[in-house]
Parts: sequence; C-alpha cells; structure tokens
Amino acid sequence: MSKIKRGQLAALGSDAMKSPFHRSVLALAAIGLVAGANLASAQQQRALKKYESGTKEFWTHPPDDWFLGDENEAQKGLAPPSGPPTGASDAELAALIKKIKLPQGFKIEVWASGVLAARQMAWGDKGTLFVGSFGLGNVYAITDKDGKKDVKTVLKGLNMPTGLAFKDGALYVIAVDKLIKYENAEANLDKLGDGKVVYDDMPSYAAHGWKYIAVDKDGWFYIPFGPPFNIGVPPTSVSQIRRVDPKTGNAEVYALGVRNSVGGDVDPRTGKYWFTENARDWISDDLPSDKLNVINKIGEHFGYPYCHQGDLPDPKFAMGHKCSEFTPPAYNLGAHVAPLGMKFYTGDQFPAEYKNSILVAEHGSWNRHKYQGGRIVRITAGPDGKNAKQEVFASGWIEGDQGYLGRPDDIILAKDGSILVADDWAGAIYRISYSKK
Repeated sequence: MSKIKRGQLAALGSDAMKSPFHRSVLALAAIGLVAGANLASAQQQRALKKYESGTKEFWTHPPDDWFLGDENEAQKGLAPPSGPPTGASDAELAALIKKIKLPQGFKIEVWASGVLAARQMAWGDKGTLFVGSFGLGNVYAITDKDGKKDVKTVLKGLNMPTGLAFKDGALYVIAVDKLIKYENAEANLDKLGDGKVVYDDMPSYAAHGWKYIAVDKDGWFYIPFGPPFNIGVPPTSVSQIRRVDPKTGNAEVYALGVRNSVGGDVDPRTGKYWFTENARDWISDDLPSDKLNVINKIGEHFGYPYCHQGDLPDPKFAMGHKCSEFTPPAYNLGAHVAPLGMKFYTGDQFPAEYKNSILVAEHGSWNRHKYQGGRIVRITAGPDGKNAKQEVFASGWIEGDQGYLGRPDDIILAKDGSILVADDWAGAIYRISYSKK
C-alpha cells in the first residue's frame, strides 16, 4: 500500500474511529491489500510528480493534485490524508477526548459535533458562534436550543469560506476572492440572503486561496494571500498580508514574502499583527520549519520564496538573496506542523501565567513520514517579539506515525475565559476550561 493509504487506515482503524461507516471503509481497504501490494513496486518505479507551476495557466487552472508537483525521491508517495466525510460520531468523540493530554487542572469536552470541515470561528454579539468550513462551501451558526448546541447551516455553496469575522452586528465571510457582508446576521439565521460584496480586489486562484480574518482596533481586517503553488516566484497580488477596511474597501499591502498563512491575531499589548505561516513542502521530512511571525513595521518581507525559517536559502529560488535581507520569524515551530488559527489568551479563567500567551492550533503534517503537529502549543514572547518560548498545551490527536483522530485548526476565546477549538477532521468544536479543583 502507498504511504497515504497507510496513513488513512491508521486514522480510520483507531479506537476512536470505529463506526459502522469506517468499518466498511476498512473492509473495502482490506480487499484491496493484495492489489495494493502488487502496485507497490510500480509506485516506487514511477517518475516523480512534476508540474511547471510558474505559469498563469497553472495558477488559474491547477490540477487536482497541484500540491504534489515538486515531489522528491526521499518523500515520494506522500500526500494529504482524507478525513472521514461524515465527521466523528458522538461516541467516537467521547473516546477521542479521553486521549487528549492537557496540563494539570485543564479539562477538554465536546462543545458541538456535526460541524463538518469546521474552520475559523467568530462570535456574534448575542452568543451565536459562526463557523466557516474547508471544501464544503458551508458556514454554520451554533446556538443553544433546549440546553443543547444546535448546529445550523446558514450559508451554502460558497467558494472555500474558511475565514470569518463579526463586527457591528454583521457577519463577514471571505470566500477566496470576495469579502461578503451579511447585515444583522443573528436576527436572520434562517435567511441570510446573498450578502453584499465589500471587497473583491483579490485573485481567484484556488491553490492556497483560502483565507483567515483578524480584526484590529480600528476595525480593519488583516487578510493573508497565499501563492497558487508550493514554491516559485509568486504573482505580485499574493504572498502578502493586506489590511482591508470593510467599510470603504480601501486596502494596503502590509507585509510581503509570506507563503501560506491561515491564522493570525492582534497583540493586545502593542496592536501589532502576529501570524502563523506554513512553509514550503518537498525539501525533506525535517525542513523547513513552519513559523510564527510578527509585523513590526509596514512593508516587511518575511523571505518567501527566497529564504525559509530565517536561515535556509531555497535550493532553487534563493536567486542570489541572503536570508539576512528578510525579517526572521519570532519562533520556528517545527517542520510540517501546519500552524493555522491562533489567539492571544486575554481571559481570566486560566492561570495568570497564560495571560497574553499565544495559543496556536497545529493542523499536523502530510509531507512527512512521521506526522507531527496535530496539537495546540503555547508560545510566550515579549511585546517586541523577542525571547519566544514554546510548550505543548494540548496533544493526542495523532496516533502512531500517520493516524489522525482529529486535526485542530482554530481557537477562539469564550466569555467565561475558556477556549473553543475547531477540528475539521472530526467535524467538532471542543471546549477547554480550567479549574483549580
């Protein structure tokens, strides 16, 4: 069997994922074992996957497996695993959370299930939790109903609506090349309508086109723009962070040299924007490191595609540049951990030392033989971005080398000081709380 199928079976075969549906998948997979074994040698002998990604045709019409186009011999056969299409059942989730490791005094529970492909979360003024999705085109609204969480699909058919924000009674959804505003959203959950496009000066590239929104004190949105490939000289409209005013549609390019960022937050101490960044694939299992960055001044360049992790020139696209020309990361998080959503902890429920710490949801690897990430880490750093340190806060979503039980991808603070964590693999929202008892 190929490495990807082994990874999928490891996830499906775990104790937390043994629903009838998954047993049927396992049975079908078992039938294919003999054929898979016969194909193994052919897989090893096939040519490396290669695409010429530096063309507008590739950017606008990428092949379905565009992310495999820089395959190398050492990592041949690696590919992203597919999660369970129906998410995890309540019983599976109950088994899963027993495996999550947390510091003493912390507790994890399932806050809502059936939130398929859940991505960025945003609170409405009246306590509605809005949730974007990856790949399904859905936006969800989660409310309390008869003491239970009611998950309602309030928008369908959007183009990768991963990023959300809520401001002044309106829900904002970013769907690759459109920022859409839905007025008075919480009063119209049964019919949000078509909304109003308030910003669309964005390319429609599908690859790395999914986005995230962070709101600053002035009500402007920080929005990342990823390149339409793994590595290459990017189109001038991407590999950047923009700052957008949703009221007027005015925008400024705030930072350059950014690969794929799908998470960020504004530092409550300084007002500076911090963001996670997924580094390129297909160098090795252990290189390069994904990053946590902070923008100290407008116009900074963070290295992509010339330099990775602050000190690693790209083997092909360094193009004579030195890493010293670019802004280094505040912290290197590790290779292929896939850091996504992040939040500064500003609540009062957690111990005092957590105040202003950064909590990062790591989605986890695919371009690595032994997956890592699939956890939440806590970063402490000075207001100047220096002296950053990391510790693992929550772990246990990976079993074995390639077995996902879940994949955390966003974090949001609740009013009571607990945090909610989105998981697009299990289709769930978790709550992590703290008690001295």
